[in-house]
Amino acid sequence: MNIGLLQCDDVRDSLQPKHGNYPEMFGNYFSMLDSSVRLRVFDVRKGEYPATLSDCDAYLTTGSQHGLDDGLDWVERLKGFVRRLDENKVRFVGVCFGHQLLAEALGGSVERSPLGWGVGFSENRIAVSRPWMRPVLQNLRLLVSHQDQVSVLPDRAELLAGSDFCPHYMYGVGEHMLGVQGHPEFTPGYARDLMHTRLDRIPPEVVERAEQSLQQGRADHRVFGEWMLRFFRGGG
Repeated sequence: MNIGLLQCDDVRDSLQPKHGNYPEMFGNYFSMLDSSVRLRVFDVRKGEYPATLSDCDAYLTTGSQHGLDDGLDWVERLKGFVRRLDENKVRFVGVCFGHQLLAEALGGSVERSPLGWGVGFSENRIAVSRPWMRPVLQNLRLLVSHQDQVSVLPDRAELLAGSDFCPHYMYGVGEHMLGVQGHPEFTPGYARDLMHTRLDRIPPEVVERAEQSLQQGRADHRVFGEWMLRFFRGGG
């Protein structure tokens, strides 16, 4: 399976020697899950896109330090591309920034969270279990790093998971589009190092809670990866 990775940011230069850039993170993640997966990277910030939608079997975004209201031309073009994927029923997963972009592209809304930063592990209740969500979980625990989040879902969206902190954590649109606020490709080490580059912005008590969450063991990154691959393949 060929997955088109729509790159929306770079890992900080100071963190790349230890953690790699986002294409490497996703490459390592999918290699752990299924060695037959091939990534084709398109840096959408530079205007890189596939010649045709059928160049890849499915598409996936990275996260981004940028916000949807930053007035960036490449963000508006990416929204248009996501709408084309939707119109053509091409499978797509939006991660963090991409989750928010998918919502806005299809008529939803994104706002700065009134509860502040989400960092460390975030646990969210499964609201609806779809056939590709196997093994079944009651709660989904992934790493997060965000201030903005989806405040209003698109009209055609179905809420799949949420929490008091992030009510619209995961949702689907039809059988072909999925958004998740969490970062399945992050490692706890990268999440910690990234958080420590933002100590001037994240309150100390939030950092302390996040540090505690990083030491609490269970994570659902592999399970979510199995879900995502089954989703990409249209499996039930």
